[in-house]
Amino acid sequence: MHNMGNFNSISPPLTNVQSELPQLFNAEIPDKDLEELKTIIARFLLDKARDKADIVWNEKGYTDEKLQQILSEK
Repeated sequence: MHNMGNFNSISPPLTNVQSELPQLFNAEIPDKDLEELKTIIARFLLDKARDKADIVWNEKGYTDEKLQQILSEK
């Protein structure tokens, strides 16, 4: 019987972000700058999530009053 290996260990191709970041950051940067970079990326992702949430909010016709109603039902 031929062992084909563990198929669960096969990784999918890298995302565009995963393949781009190592190229951008080949050089060592100080820890302080790395922390600042993490903060910038986190803010960027938070802004994107908020934008998507706003779209859903508007599509569903939610209002502050509707949110309070939903929260009070729980």
